[in-house]
Amino acid sequence: MSVEIEKHLAHRKTEWQEIDIYETVAFGRILTLDGHIQLAEVDEAVYHEFLVHMPMLSVESPKAALVVGGGDGGVLRELCKYSSIEHIDMAEIDSGVVEESKEHLPFVSNGAFDDPRVHLHITDAFAFVKSAPKKYDLIVVDSTDVYEDEEGGISEQLFTEEFYKDCLALLTPEGFLVTQADNPVFCPYSLEHIREEFSAIFPVVGDYFAAIPSFGGYSAYAWVSRGAQLLNEFPADRAAGLSLKRLNAASYAFALTPPPGL
Repeated sequence: MSVEIEKHLAHRKTEWQEIDIYETVAFGRILTLDGHIQLAEVDEAVYHEFLVHMPMLSVESPKAALVVGGGDGGVLRELCKYSSIEHIDMAEIDSGVVEESKEHLPFVSNGAFDDPRVHLHITDAFAFVKSAPKKYDLIVVDSTDVYEDEEGGISEQLFTEEFYKDCLALLTPEGFLVTQADNPVFCPYSLEHIREEFSAIFPVVGDYFAAIPSFGGYSAYAWVSRGAQLLNEFPADRAAGLSLKRLNAASYAFALTPPPGL
């Protein structure tokens, strides 16, 4: 997929990756890491709302959440909408993503980094989950994808049995872990691998989908729990007051319907 660029707003090479932010004709502002689109202004609300609220709306009165990656702040923005949330940890390895996103993509976090409930840890999440101080009702893995033809990516350890076992130990009985799982049409190996890893560790495994044009059409999400299930229907009562832009009864039902051929 090619995108017409109007302006190159930022470029930064950190210890971990190359960060670029562009103004585009079709998608508005986009964030890329090592040349791969991470979010686009036009549809980031879809990505973040589905990543967070599909599982979170199935938790009654959530108190604590952990974000792995997510340095752009979109996941934090959605988590901070829950008045019951008391504590949010974010383990982000690259401070550059946070800094560039705050400067050039402020609408993504919308001030969430300043919420007193948010605790930002610039650290390796693989190590963080081994000694995290509390249990979480939701763990959101919002890391970069692991691509089939690339080796040595910073997220490789986050798609391993060891990492997932540590996360299982951090989940509350009613809690969920959710991760993005790439485009299921063009990159089916991502969801297949995650499902395989999840099934070896977690009692309950599931997935859902969203339509995200900047990701090439579809995006897959995979979730797990100790026993909890996603609600079969959109809980309008729990969603009231969350100011959701894209997630509603119709799109919730769509998310639980696999794309053709999957």
